[in-house]
Amino acid sequence: MASLGNDANGCRRILFYDAEGARKTIWLGKMSKRDVESIKFRVEGLLTAKITGALDRDLSLWVAGLDAPSMDPTLRGKLERAGLLVASELISATLLGLFIDSFLDGRADLKPSTMLVRNQVRALLCEHFGEDRDVTAITPGDADGFQQWLVRRKMAPATISKRVQVAKSYFRAMLRPEKITRNPFDGVRATAASNADRMQFLTVSEINAVIEKCPDHHWRCIVALARFGGLRTPSETRSLRWQDIDWATGRMVVTSPKREHHAEGHRRVVPIFPELRPFLEESFDLAPEGAVYVVNERFREAAQGPGGWASANLRTTFTKIVKRAGLNPWPKLFQNLRASRETELCERFPIQVVTSWLGNSPKVAMKHYLMTTEEHFARAVADDKPDADKQAAQNAPHQVPKVAQNAAPQAAAPRTHGDEESPANHVENVAFTGLFMDTKVAETGLEPVTPGL
Repeated sequence: MASLGNDANGCRRILFYDAEGARKTIWLGKMSKRDVESIKFRVEGLLTAKITGALDRDLSLWVAGLDAPSMDPTLRGKLERAGLLVASELISATLLGLFIDSFLDGRADLKPSTMLVRNQVRALLCEHFGEDRDVTAITPGDADGFQQWLVRRKMAPATISKRVQVAKSYFRAMLRPEKITRNPFDGVRATAASNADRMQFLTVSEINAVIEKCPDHHWRCIVALARFGGLRTPSETRSLRWQDIDWATGRMVVTSPKREHHAEGHRRVVPIFPELRPFLEESFDLAPEGAVYVVNERFREAAQGPGGWASANLRTTFTKIVKRAGLNPWPKLFQNLRASRETELCERFPIQVVTSWLGNSPKVAMKHYLMTTEEHFARAVADDKPDADKQAAQNAPHQVPKVAQNAAPQAAAPRTHGDEESPANHVENVAFTGLFMDTKVAETGLEPVTPGL
């Protein structure tokens, strides 16, 4: 259907006859024979699509990717002038599955965990509507039907809300290139939901029982960082480095991979709380010379793959540890540790201080983290005596594992894991000290994870 032509100067062209019998030429310039033959094959597919009105999936994805940086920026215009893209683009751009695929292919900024959720929503949309559903034919009533379909699948309200939010973002992306004239999901309720039934306060005594059953100091430190430091796990606990800890000032810089796409707020300064310090000291004393990360780097290996932190599976082992401690695994294993810490801290410090330490906003803390505990009820009904609060505190003494109790207190690190004399480390330490004096932590956005919407 199409043929190749070569000029004397080495420039190449593709010649073909369109559906009306008119002879057309696409000038490609100097290009390898292999690339020219590949484009010729696509041209023949586009000619067939104009006649039949059907475009196969591979060709549709190729058309959608013509604007990618790796493609010749002039090729799309040449195909349009040859009359090959008018009908075929209309077909490919309005098919649900193909549009979402091309949209995701162009989102190199999305993290693996975010991409995982978006692909799950893509599968749900295509299962409900069909891969080849014309997006222009999806109505607000159809969008309501999708939400009710999720309800019938007995998904949790928070999960349904998240799925609807992502679906809405897909159709919002179709508005800018004018694939659709309105977003059918605009009227569908998709507010961020919290599930109070899945929130559980973990007492200090319960966590101490869990820590005593941890197999090594790495696991003790992971649990302590989550429960006593309020760090996000696994991303923040596994990203904490020894150079981020200032023993003398009792502070540490926490880097949040979740917030790294924000202009500011991806790092925050957190106190080394007295409950946390023994576990950090134990890990420091047992760390090999030259260690970079507080938690053994082998725990980071799984997160380096395409699944990102979503592949850093701590849940399986932690569930076994909890059961060995004689407890039933609670919902949201690590988030409830962090939420328990934030609830405790808000009893002692203003909420704006606590949220700056834990890296969220007062609004998010109130909705997703802060809980009403049994101690609150006990204090509410206790006799109105001056020492009532003091007595309640004595009934729940703070404990630490024996290994942590025996750790010698340190006002400053007795040694460093690395070359402490190197100029590079000296400059970094100076910058580190300035960071504690000047850092202002910005409020974060909605949690759980909602980047890219």
